[in-house]
Amino acid sequence: MEGSAKVPPAAGVDMTTPSVARMYDYFLGGKDNYECDRVAAQEVVRALPTVEGVARANRAFLQRAVRFVAEAGIDQFLDLGTGLPTQGNVHEVARAVRPGARVAYVDNDPLVAVHARALVDADDRTAVVQADLRDPEAVLGDPQVRALIDFGRPVCVLFVAVLHFVPDERDPAGIVRRFAEAVPPGSHVILSHAAVEERRNVNVGATYRSQSANAALIARTRDQVAGLLDGLTILEPGVVPLHEWRPVGGEYVTGAGWTAVARKDR
Repeated sequence: MEGSAKVPPAAGVDMTTPSVARMYDYFLGGKDNYECDRVAAQEVVRALPTVEGVARANRAFLQRAVRFVAEAGIDQFLDLGTGLPTQGNVHEVARAVRPGARVAYVDNDPLVAVHARALVDADDRTAVVQADLRDPEAVLGDPQVRALIDFGRPVCVLFVAVLHFVPDERDPAGIVRRFAEAVPPGSHVILSHAAVEERRNVNVGATYRSQSANAALIARTRDQVAGLLDGLTILEPGVVPLHEWRPVGGEYVTGAGWTAVARKDR
């Protein structure tokens, strides 16, 4: 695993509490993580030894889904809980299909904001917003988001590997619903989520809590994940494991996560 290089601290970054974004970066072989993240990530690896493959499968799903949505005509993307930049970012994949695609990246981790802004510096078709998706009004009202995204035209909203960090008491379904209300018919939602059917995910959730990461992980059933998209049309092939959503060949086979792409029809 390539995750051992020291990363200089960024303003506002807590270097003593593991961050789920930086742990995910570690699972993907990145270097934008600290010792506390690596220690916590290794505990997750002990609970779910396949987690690195799962992280790669999730990233591959995101790329396939973004391409699919772009091919459906969408050229605006609101990526919530975007995580640290890596290869095949949303704007890169979308612009391979829609060269003028606009992307607003949103994350509550200050290190994500620092690195993402460096990635898209001088790109007037992207914005990086440090905000929390659990506060939809703050995200939707952010001046950068409003300046970049035209909510009078279809938008793709991404919740990729992020809603399993939102506990039931924070109403993840209500969060999805609020963002869906803010976009017009023809808009899409891309979602991936930890599956409780992978029994080791229960241990992963306990590990996140015991390691004092900045969010606990709550795996959910297939029906619960489908319920997050209530009121939207879930497109074929439905709510399926990471490797089964419109595969192109060579996918990492895992039942650790559910995926779906949905469309707002009215």
